[in-house]
Amino acid sequence: MGSSKGVESRILLQRLRAVMAEAGEGQDRLNSIVRLIAESMAAEVCSIYLRRDEQTLELCATEGLRAEAVHNTRLRIGEGLVGRVVKSANPVNEADAPKAKGFSYRPETGEEIYSSFLGVPISRLGAVLGVVVVQNTAPRIYTDDEIYALEIVAMVLAEMTELGVFAGPDDLSVPTQHSWPFFARGLIGQEGAAEGVVLLHEQQVVVANPVADDPDVEMAKLAAAIETLQSEVDRMYEADFAHEAGDHRDVLDTYRMFAQDRGWRRRMEASIDSGLAAIVAVEREQTSTRMRMERVADPYIRERLHDLDDLSNRLLRILSGGEGANGRDIPDNAVLVARNIGPGELLDYAGKIIGVVLEEGSVGSHAAIVARALAIPLVIQAEHISREALNGDPILVDGDSGVVHLRPEEKIVAAFREKLAMQAEAQHEYAALRDLPAETRNGVVVDLHMNAGLMADLPSLNTCGAQGVGLYRTELQFLIHARMPRRDDLVSLYTRVMDAAGDMPVTFRTLDIGSDKVLPYLKRVEEPNPALGWRAIRVGLDRPGVMRMQLQALIRAAKGRPLRVMFPFVAETDEYLQARDMVHAEIAREVAHKHVVPSDLKIGAMLETPSLAYAPDMFFKTTDFLSIGGNDLKQFFFAADRENELVRRRYDTLNLSFLDFIEHIVKRCTAARTPVSFCGEDAGRPLEALALAAMGLRNLSMRPASVGPVKRILRLVDLDEARAVIISARERGEISARPALTDWIAKLVS
Repeated sequence: MGSSKGVESRILLQRLRAVMAEAGEGQDRLNSIVRLIAESMAAEVCSIYLRRDEQTLELCATEGLRAEAVHNTRLRIGEGLVGRVVKSANPVNEADAPKAKGFSYRPETGEEIYSSFLGVPISRLGAVLGVVVVQNTAPRIYTDDEIYALEIVAMVLAEMTELGVFAGPDDLSVPTQHSWPFFARGLIGQEGAAEGVVLLHEQQVVVANPVADDPDVEMAKLAAAIETLQSEVDRMYEADFAHEAGDHRDVLDTYRMFAQDRGWRRRMEASIDSGLAAIVAVEREQTSTRMRMERVADPYIRERLHDLDDLSNRLLRILSGGEGANGRDIPDNAVLVARNIGPGELLDYAGKIIGVVLEEGSVGSHAAIVARALAIPLVIQAEHISREALNGDPILVDGDSGVVHLRPEEKIVAAFREKLAMQAEAQHEYAALRDLPAETRNGVVVDLHMNAGLMADLPSLNTCGAQGVGLYRTELQFLIHARMPRRDDLVSLYTRVMDAAGDMPVTFRTLDIGSDKVLPYLKRVEEPNPALGWRAIRVGLDRPGVMRMQLQALIRAAKGRPLRVMFPFVAETDEYLQARDMVHAEIAREVAHKHVVPSDLKIGAMLETPSLAYAPDMFFKTTDFLSIGGNDLKQFFFAADRENELVRRRYDTLNLSFLDFIEHIVKRCTAARTPVSFCGEDAGRPLEALALAAMGLRNLSMRPASVGPVKRILRLVDLDEARAVIISARERGEISARPALTDWIAKLVS
């Protein structure tokens, strides 16, 4: 038996469904609905406001206010009590509305005579689509039961609004949701641009009948779905990779706790008891969870709410019979839109999408690393994009500036296509340079290499004009799997990498984990500053088993060919010497077992810490080669965390003090006759690459798409002249060489 509150809500919803089933236009239905709600709740006024566009609410139907106000009264989000409901995504309950803070007087409505006000958001999965309001002349606070009843009605109205039940054909009728242009400014995760259509990672559930015919049947559906969900979580819990302690185990413990939580289940059952279908009851609970997430600042609680939100997604998929990423029909020009996504999930879409937009994420997240490896544009922290987008919506992704245009206007599309056409023309020009050297006008040749981390990168080696792989990130294979890769699997992968490279060199960087790259199957060490903590070579030396296994795999994959191994994040000479000794020990072990060893072995280090630039001469003479890791070195040089948007853009690579530091490193390497390269995002930016070459660097490693632009600018310039421009800027006391170099290049190409 349901509660009396549930029975009353059920009766109201059944009457509401009968009204919605009547013939007529959307406006007719809305007019009938406000009359029904006013009568059922003994309210003198019932009004429904819906979003006209991203920033505007419109009065779309009313019982009790003046009829001429319909489609004429509009409020900005946050304006008046109605706008406050949308902004807070919570009910507003006022006994004396005209005197309440934020009340906005609209004379055309005639509402100033009504004292009491209750507004409830019409929301779905975190998106507020409108507001339903009841008002009375006598001052009063509406009861919890009345709020509950109106919230249940609002949930049904949200489903109907999403389905377009109330939409009309002309500009003065009820607005169609998700039809207006939406602009999001996020952060650059990966450069590039793409025009396509939205593919939502979290598939939408369309609920044609949100009102339950039989609560008992809906209760049974929910019970069966929860049982299936619990079985799924138990299977994940019992999987081999979950047996070891670690963050992943903590997540599964949380999943299990939530999946078996009686309070979570009771809240959904109460919604069914009130008359909602099971799937809408789950959506209502998920909407509540997402609203709480937006108000919680504590990162731990937010993570737990994320877990609960994910469980709701799984429950919705079970109830709707939805499929995973690999079972979906994906259009050729799909742009993936999600709140967030793991590296393994993103790889499921490899080759099927042309761009990615995330509401969350960071420039160093696993998803960003994979997006760079796939060479597709990525915009992160694009606020509200997943709630505003619908599958199939046209979308423009500008990864060069970190902006997204959803359902763009024609003038925006035209400008964007012009940009794409210019990029295509430039790529055609770069293709003509593919087989030419990056030789400057004064005869200096700069070797250009590409960065890689997946087999999907390797075909670019023959098409982008690179002379080899200057950095192969081996950690990606460790990040995208739920368990530690086996040695034989790594041998197979590294063999295929070397086979694909042919005679061109490949520099393999050993496992670079820690900081922003955390393996799901290893226990995470809680550190106040992970970027300065237990990471990269420090982990390898303290836990040598994994490093030895990886070194064995590299040696065996070489199959008698030359091998280049590079250790990341070396801060002092002893770390490099210990790691080098491990390589030699593995070579000796392979020889003892009569295995083939590399014909030539080069062991290098990444210079990412300023301390290594001042290492003893012995270090520079001992190492076979050095690669300046520009991304980390710059953040330590300027003490500016590259994950922190407040500081990471404050400091310029072309800052003259940083260029002086680069020149100091080059001079030390030249004196020791140690080859040195520069690897990082700045190597792939033409002006920065020019400045680095002017400082003496003759080897740069970058993403494949950057090889052409960098080669083009180097072939245009005389490096002696470029160096003179930088020196002149230094003598004038300028902070950065960027203005001077930019002016010089502009005159050169004009």
